[in-house]
Amino acid sequence: MINRDNGPPVILVVEDEGLVRMAAADELAEAGFRVLEAANADQAIRMLETHPEITILFTDIDMPGSMDGIRLAHAVRERWPPVKLVLVSGHQSPSSDSLPVDSAFFSKPYDMNSLSKTLWDLSH
Repeated sequence: MINRDNGPPVILVVEDEGLVRMAAADELAEAGFRVLEAANADQAIRMLETHPEITILFTDIDMPGSMDGIRLAHAVRERWPPVKLVLVSGHQSPSSDSLPVDSAFFSKPYDMNSLSKTLWDLSH
């Protein structure tokens, strides 16, 4: 999962609410990241399978479908260990033992400056 083109770090934003996903993607792009988007965990897995340049998974916890953001993060940690994990939620604050090792959590609404700093730190 190395960023082979030496361009900006690639973040996969997984969020089922379209406007929230677009807003996060725009803000992250403005912060200097290359952003890919997925509306649910199934799309996210397909994106990870076809885009080995993804270095960070940025996912909402509360999503409908085959798995929520926590299950997705655990699946990504198992299958793509180098990918960094950042989870967000406006509805819950998961315990640290429910999150994958070496993951970060932010409550919504999150402060984009501190989020961006964390993402840059994770990408290096």
